[in-house]
Amino acid sequence: MMFKSKIKWAALGGLVLSFLSLLVHLLLAKYSGAELVHDSAITGFNEDLNLGVGEMQVAVSRKLWRKVMSLESLQPYANPRSRYPAPTEQHNGFIYAKIFGGFEKIRTSICDLVTISRLLNATLVVPEIQESTQSKGISSKFRSFSYIYNEEQFVSALANDVNIVKSLPLKLKEARKQKKYPTFKPKRTASPSYYTREVLPELKKAKVIGLVLTDGGCLKSILPHELVEYQRLRCRVAFHALRFRPEILALGHLMVERLRASGQPYLAFHPGLVRDTLAYHGCAELFQYRRAQMIKQGIVKDELSVDSYIRKGNGSCPLMPEEVGLLLRAMGYPPKTRVYLAGSETFGGQRILIPLRAMFTNLVDRTSLCSKQELLNLIGPESPIPLDLFQAPPVKNVEELKKEWNKAGPRPRPLPPPPGRPIYQHEKEGWYGWIAEKDSEPDPSLTDLRMQAHRLLWDALDYVVSVEADAFFPGFNDDGSGWPDFSSLVMGHRLYEIASSRTYRPDSFSHLLLIGVLSRKYLAELLNSTGSNLYYPKRNWTLSVRKHLNGSLGEEGLMREFHQSKPISFLSHPIPECSCRNAKPPKARSDSGKASNSQFSYKGEVECPRWMEHSPTTVDVQEITANENEPQEDEMEEWELESGEEDRSTDSVPSLEQDEEMDPDD
Repeated sequence: MMFKSKIKWAALGGLVLSFLSLLVHLLLAKYSGAELVHDSAITGFNEDLNLGVGEMQVAVSRKLWRKVMSLESLQPYANPRSRYPAPTEQHNGFIYAKIFGGFEKIRTSICDLVTISRLLNATLVVPEIQESTQSKGISSKFRSFSYIYNEEQFVSALANDVNIVKSLPLKLKEARKQKKYPTFKPKRTASPSYYTREVLPELKKAKVIGLVLTDGGCLKSILPHELVEYQRLRCRVAFHALRFRPEILALGHLMVERLRASGQPYLAFHPGLVRDTLAYHGCAELFQYRRAQMIKQGIVKDELSVDSYIRKGNGSCPLMPEEVGLLLRAMGYPPKTRVYLAGSETFGGQRILIPLRAMFTNLVDRTSLCSKQELLNLIGPESPIPLDLFQAPPVKNVEELKKEWNKAGPRPRPLPPPPGRPIYQHEKEGWYGWIAEKDSEPDPSLTDLRMQAHRLLWDALDYVVSVEADAFFPGFNDDGSGWPDFSSLVMGHRLYEIASSRTYRPDSFSHLLLIGVLSRKYLAELLNSTGSNLYYPKRNWTLSVRKHLNGSLGEEGLMREFHQSKPISFLSHPIPECSCRNAKPPKARSDSGKASNSQFSYKGEVECPRWMEHSPTTVDVQEITANENEPQEDEMEEWELESGEEDRSTDSVPSLEQDEEMDPDD
């Protein structure tokens, strides 16, 4: 009996200890879960990418992050270079505007609005951003424009360019509510003559006009040569006046510091897998309804039903994250490379990122770099969304059912259809709730509107981190639709501020490509050619990828972007209007290792003034000498390929002469 009682007491003690342990774990998960996840994401980075390796691999890693030598002489220079009078108090009237669309359309539209106000000698009212204005219950600290941008900085930075006011005078504001002023809906390809001939007379007559911008801009990208100062004004707006509000900048710079912990560089990657892009190019049958809407609106001139597999093969679709990972590994980036995933919308979600995360274990985004509380502080206090619960019809008793039966028509009559299953509110939100019911999109719910406003904040954070990145790789840019896209804006900003930063342009030509062959199709064919050996490609395939991507970093890639991107979006390629060239230091080398003798590559380029000669981005002669002492590119490629081959499980990889697959039946 005594032995059995001891067993009972021991079992009871074990249950009590288990209960206490479970309680402690629940309390820790409740009060410190976000901090634990945040700390694990930050400390999960490898402290050193080069531990336990030789000098050759250290040189290879340094080569992957160093500046592009052939672009070191490009410097930002958006100041006026001719007679440019400051705005006066005498103006032709006021311009107020409503901007619809996401982050990219907002940024491009604001730059065009300032340019038009200068062209028409008008006073600009701070534009209204509808993505934040339509969202009810967001933080009362911010108005529509100040939800993402610093309003005071915007007004003060453009004081010498355009008169800007925060709101209309009271008398004019009352007349605007009564819709007494003319309103225009210009296209993104509108010419300056359209405004001087049609808009300016109405502005002088009514003293106030309204603009509704939905296309992501209201002025064509390429302007006549006599209006080159207006192009530089666009640069001053985009790269100097449009600053994010202090809370966004502080958190964005904190994310950059965490990514560069222990002095390690990082690469930013934007997939470009958004709904409108996939629907425009027919890359996803799931968004066929959206493609049908574009055809009705005249945006898409192609047929409705297309094969996404064929479109992917001819290079019309974005690169998948798995393919980008293979390209980066072919370039020599090690698996511990820190990769930041930008973009508030990625079709496929986390599932489509699994292969990329397997290739690069340090793949992070804003949710893993920031704690939940830090993101909530950025949003600010918001009113709770009222619950829209489904209310079932009242249940009828037996007497009421009998009365309805007696009042019914003559017998016999068919039985009524069975009652339909109630559709709850959470089933109606998103494309999955209405895509099978009707072709038109339903009105966005309160949750949808608030999520659209939050996406502006997430895109702003990603923009800061992407511009500051040591290397940037776009999954898809300049898709041909004409809409501004995130990757193109980031690439243009990086080109303006530090042109020598490593910005890959996979959609540009390289020296390998023939004239008239699209680079995106070339990459698609290159990836399809090694489908059977996707993760163990042959040596010549790796060399082809490196030559193509390295060629896109320098002058060749820029020249292709000059002809491809600039006609669509000026901010994606703001040179040579907003740049100048410093005198190149002796023995400056291009990316290919050959000496570069051409000082001016673009028509209209100028030499930088003398006060910019000591710019922090000027090439240091000591740095050039250090780079010359590094192993040559061919030697490093040989070493990388040989070291990669030793790590493979296969016994040997064919050389260039033995690259063709051998038939086992021969």
